[in-house]
Amino acid sequence: MIVGQIRDLIRSGSLPVGTRLPAERDLCERMNVSRLTLREALRALEVSGLIQIRAGAHGGAFVTAPDTDRAGQGLTDLLSTSGLSASQVTEARIALELGTVQHICERATEDDLRELRVLCDQAEEARELGSYTVDMSYSFHLRAVQASHNPAIGMIMGSIRDAVLMSMRAAHHEGKQGVEEHRAFVDAVGRRDAAEARRILAAHLQRTVDAVAGD
Repeated sequence: MIVGQIRDLIRSGSLPVGTRLPAERDLCERMNVSRLTLREALRALEVSGLIQIRAGAHGGAFVTAPDTDRAGQGLTDLLSTSGLSASQVTEARIALELGTVQHICERATEDDLRELRVLCDQAEEARELGSYTVDMSYSFHLRAVQASHNPAIGMIMGSIRDAVLMSMRAAHHEGKQGVEEHRAFVDAVGRRDAAEARRILAAHLQRTVDAVAGD
């Protein structure tokens, strides 16, 4: 209950990032709880990444912004214990990534396009050397959704990194065709051709769905 109350204050903006929480005694009196109960709640909030507890004369509990790595690990743990399959994760990717294509085509800058092409070049070189990994594919897809310039979309994609990598590894097929599709997608975005970009990405992701079908 105490955890929920403090979390609600943080999420509502009543306690912005960087804010120091009131002293333990004040919080105990305000919430009518013991110090032991409060400290357990603060530890739970620290584990979740919502606060940071600092020691020393200028210490205390400070509101922090949870990072995507921490959130992603928590989501990966949830996925691994929920019985979700690689195909279900891939279907979720399709909903997220295809739904972002229009924004990518409208908002991608020249810097975005250049960085995506660099990733394509690196992937092509790695493929020829036999060192291409699914991490490289994920980096491309993450950078692509970031080109939508909607921080929420980038954060969501970043937070499900491990789950996406799991589904990519299960597919076992990212090779020449995948790299070529990445490059064709960037070219379509560069032409602001959302329909073509969506068609390419849909076919690209569908191959993953087909590869992990039944998992």
